[in-house]
This record gives sequence, C-alpha cells and structure tokens, in this order.
Amino acid sequence: MPRFAANLSWLFPELPFMERFRAAKEAGFDAVEVLFPYDHPTQDIRDQLVWNDLAFVLMNCPPPNATGGPQGFAAAPGLQDRFHRDFDRTLRFAQVLKPRHIHIMAGAAEGPEAEAAFVENLRWAVARAPKQSLTIEPINRADMPGYFLADYATAARVLDAVASPNLALQFDAYHAHRITGDVLGSWAAHGRRAAHVQIAGFPGRNEPFGGEIDYPAFFAMLDAEGYEGWVSAEYAPKGATTAGLDWMR
Repeated sequence: MPRFAANLSWLFPELPFMERFRAAKEAGFDAVEVLFPYDHPTQDIRDQLVWNDLAFVLMNCPPPNATGGPQGFAAAPGLQDRFHRDFDRTLRFAQVLKPRHIHIMAGAAEGPEAEAAFVENLRWAVARAPKQSLTIEPINRADMPGYFLADYATAARVLDAVASPNLALQFDAYHAHRITGDVLGSWAAHGRRAAHVQIAGFPGRNEPFGGEIDYPAFFAMLDAEGYEGWVSAEYAPKGATTAGLDWMR
C-alpha cells in the first residue's frame, strides 16, 4: 500500500487550519501538504510539523496574489521577472518549511511562446534551487480554464527540454481522469517521470472510492512498480473528514 499524505488545504475543513496537523496525525497520516501556506506564520506551521512528527511533502509556487491575480504564470510570456521574484519568495518560505517538493504552476497561456517561456523559467528555477525537488502538474481545463499545462504529452516534452534531475512530474489521478479518461494508462505511459501523486474521487472530487477511478487497481500498480513517493489525498470530504477515511485502510 502506498504512503498517504493529507492535503490540509482540502481535508479537515471543519477545523481551524492550525488544528488540522494534529487531526491528520491522529487520523493515521504521517505527512501533509499545504497548497498555499503563505497566509500563516511560517514558524507556526513548522512547529506543528515538528510537534506532530509530520513530513511536509508539497507546497505550490507562486504565492497567491492578494489582488486576485492568476494562480501561476510560469508559462506566461513576458512575466519572467515576476516569476523570478515570486519563486525566490517561495524559496524563503521553503527554507523554514522544508517541503519535499515545490509545485510550479504554469498558469493560463497557450501556444509555442508559452511553452518556450515555461521551459525558460523552469531551467532558471532548477538552477536557482538545485537541491530542491520541483514538480509540474497537468491540470484539466474544465476545472481551470486556459491552463497551459493541460496534457501529459506537453508535460513530457517540457520535462525532456529542461532535463534536470530536480524537476519531475506531479501526477494527479483526478486530473488524469478528466484529461484522458484512463488513469492506469496515463500512469503506465508517464508514471516513470512522477515524483508525487495526488488522488480524489471522480466525478465529485470527494473521497477516492466508489467513483469512476479504480483506486485499488491504481494503488496496486504503484506498489508493483515500486513507486516510493507520497500519495496525497486532495479532495473535498463529503462530511467530517475522519468519517470518510475507510479508503485509506
């Protein structure tokens, strides 16, 4: 069985944010991720991780824009300077939080110029933080209209162009199903590039069981192939989070 992490941006919404760390540990998780930890005191988050003996496996870049700007712009032509500033800001948080991975969001863009900008920014980032694992994630455009990185062929092409050992694929099974309709086939084709996995049910993005994705088969596939990374639960609980965790056991 894979090692499961709790996405505290999604799970335990019934609790204040700082109480979710202890709740995750008590529920049986040994690791957590927080998509955008920037609105909370960094040392307070670090303390919760230490006190509850939790690994911190992932955070997103860039930090959220207080004026309501886009979630990510690494593929936006002409915004390289902004990407550099915000990536450095993320690294300052990462120095305290020590995430295993930082997910770099491509943002909304299209065309060859966007791909070139994405590759350029990623090459800069892997050199800027050579000891930090970075990931890119295909996200379906039904949930995030206009998102540049919306298929696995593009992700593979970008990863090959950057060709750095500290840049890998982030494989979200929910998004994979929305993009391809075939989670197992998508993993078979691209899983060797993956350093991090996320899961949610489909179609509701709730608990990962009873829907269209065969998670027992997916977990067995991860085990059979020797996947050693974390599998993070990134879903909206239908009720109290702990009441819906039977899938994990």
